[in-house]
Amino acid sequence: MLKDSTVIALCSAVALALKQERLRKKLSMNALAQRSGLSQQMVSYVERGLRTPTLDTIFRMSLALEVDLDVILRRAMKESRRSM
Repeated sequence: MLKDSTVIALCSAVALALKQERLRKKLSMNALAQRSGLSQQMVSYVERGLRTPTLDTIFRMSLALEVDLDVILRRAMKESRRSM
């Protein structure tokens, strides 16, 4: 059974991976929001860990960033394991 702390760490790592990819591609939050069909506020909430993103939100953001979802999830898994 997964501990709550493990799930929280993984969600934080997903948010970090998405933010790093956005910054790597030199996109503003607003540009990512427009590309993904999300509000800029939602992108901000996800990146700052104030909202736990749904799979739909993660998928939209990864598509808008032109990065495969599995790449984001693998990065997040690797990062969350390091922080434990």
